[in-house]
Amino acid sequence: MITTKQRAYLRSLANTIEPTTQLGKLGIGEKVLETVSKALEAHELIKLTVLETSPLSPKETMVALCEALNCEAVQVIGRRVVIYRQSSKPENRKIVLPKK
Repeated sequence: MITTKQRAYLRSLANTIEPTTQLGKLGIGEKVLETVSKALEAHELIKLTVLETSPLSPKETMVALCEALNCEAVQVIGRRVVIYRQSSKPENRKIVLPKK
């Protein structure tokens, strides 16, 4: 569980990144979960775009992804969702969260 201060730090980092994945009319399937999980492992912080055709709203998408992938919700702005999960491999860890 991340703190408010850590979430604010992650939001500031998310301003400079581009969305890595788009979620459309098929919603969240096995392929999407696999792709997002690999992206989280490589980058730790990712931004996704939820298209208008998606069966889930951006907030519902964020909740579903966080439950399925054991990651942290950072923010939802419009149709953009930002999530974070620390990499399991120490060599992939790029983000150092501020102390509580």
